[in-house]
Amino acid sequence: MLAAVRIGAVLTALGLATLHGANAFAQHEGHADHRFNDANKWAQVFDDPARDAWQKPHEVIMALKLAPDAAVADIGAGTGYFAARFSHMLSAGKVYAVDLEPDMVTYLGERAQKEGLANLTPVLGATDSPKLPAPVDLVILVDVYHHIGARERYFGQLRESLKPNGRLAIIDFRMDATMGPSQAMRITPEQVRMELAKAGYVQAEEHGFLPQQYFLVFRRSTQ
Repeated sequence: MLAAVRIGAVLTALGLATLHGANAFAQHEGHADHRFNDANKWAQVFDDPARDAWQKPHEVIMALKLAPDAAVADIGAGTGYFAARFSHMLSAGKVYAVDLEPDMVTYLGERAQKEGLANLTPVLGATDSPKLPAPVDLVILVDVYHHIGARERYFGQLRESLKPNGRLAIIDFRMDATMGPSQAMRITPEQVRMELAKAGYVQAEEHGFLPQQYFLVFRRSTQ
């Protein structure tokens, strides 16, 4: 349990670093000394096999029922925990691994070469846009949503990067989770639904098999 809590806390910190940059991250109380410019070091934590027990990456990807040629964007990809798995499973598809930290983006490119993932493209995003080079079938954010500022505007703009039947998947820590950010930083699924409704989305699915997180899937609203 202690190992899982430690991994979860560091994963949450990664979300802050990758989405807001080191300077903004340092402004949050208790995180001033964290930096994420050594991707090789952090990969030992972020890609620790112990994470699989509660993150259930294979089950998450299978639940999304993606076509083999689907295009996926993993926002806040870090060292590629999910992005690499999407690439392996979508051999005829395309995966954009988006991060704000240049060292993480470099690491993702090196990982793609080492693992022969020709369909994985690292993308250096911005705080107000993931900078996706093409529309996608799925955008997924894992433990990242609660770190994004001006969410209504951000996700409103993100709608334009979704294909007509594209989906947005949000996975984040529940209020009663035993790992993750402080209670003050957590966002309830009800708030996620409300914010995304304002940004032009409607919930399509909800999965309840993750022990620490909620898993919501949205589509673009037709209204």
